[in-house]
Amino acid sequence: MVDGKTFGEYYYGHDCGIPYERSEHWTNFFGRIAEHIIRDLKPTTALDAGCAIGLLVEQLRNRGVDAEGVDISDYAHSQMPDEVRKHCWVASLTEPIDKKYDLVTCIEVVEHMPASEVRAAIANLCSVTDRVLLSSSPYDYGEPTHLNVQQPEYWSSLMAANGFVRDFDYDASYLTPWATLYVRHPGGVAEIVRDYDRAWWHLHQEVKEVRAKVLDLQEQLGDPDLLQVRKEQQALQEEILRLRDELIGREAELGGARGRIAELEATLQRYDGMQQRLEAILGSRSWRLMWAAGTPVRKLRQPGS
Repeated sequence: MVDGKTFGEYYYGHDCGIPYERSEHWTNFFGRIAEHIIRDLKPTTALDAGCAIGLLVEQLRNRGVDAEGVDISDYAHSQMPDEVRKHCWVASLTEPIDKKYDLVTCIEVVEHMPASEVRAAIANLCSVTDRVLLSSSPYDYGEPTHLNVQQPEYWSSLMAANGFVRDFDYDASYLTPWATLYVRHPGGVAEIVRDYDRAWWHLHQEVKEVRAKVLDLQEQLGDPDLLQVRKEQQALQEEILRLRDELIGREAELGGARGRIAELEATLQRYDGMQQRLEAILGSRSWRLMWAAGTPVRKLRQPGS
């Protein structure tokens, strides 16, 4: 059983991947979503069903939308700034909502609800709007609070039972790859089939063209001339690797030679210093006096030297 206590401090800190808090990451994330919603759907009023800590509500309101939010978690409600909290309330999505909205958003929420409550929640949301932007993960079965992970057609079936169908022309992938905009469809079966068939035909043609392109590429890859080019490319790559290894070896030898040159230069400097000292001695006055007096050089040596 999942209730408001399930979605407390531990859940928001550990079970959402990146800690779900008023951070730069999540603020920017919901800011981008709000920009898409306003640009594409242009709502004047909106309800975020399962609003958590109110980030989307805040971002929509900052951009001029009269947005409100509802969530089952008392903890999440307590984490909202006062200016956001006054536009949100704590309740289950199965409880009646006494207002109408241009748009209802429900982002990664219904998979957390027991299957026995989902139908009532979907019907409740559909009763207060003509457009529902729904995202519910078809994965992550291992998440403990995911009680009703379903594939997209499951949610489409529930929405259809309430008179809503997928908007085939709207791309909601800025939200998640599986996000869908559902709209209330005033027409009969004929109009729904027409829209479905139009979308199916477009995707069918796209798949055919992509498959034809893949087959063409496969055929090109099997061409003998192309295979020869690929062999030559491989040979060139091997030659490049060999030359690279040889260059590395030469650089190592060069490093060793530079080290020996440095040693020789140091030795040469020492000899230069000795020569300068010797020349200084030979040019000194004391040396000249000793030489004039006929003092042999050997007498200057120490005994036993």
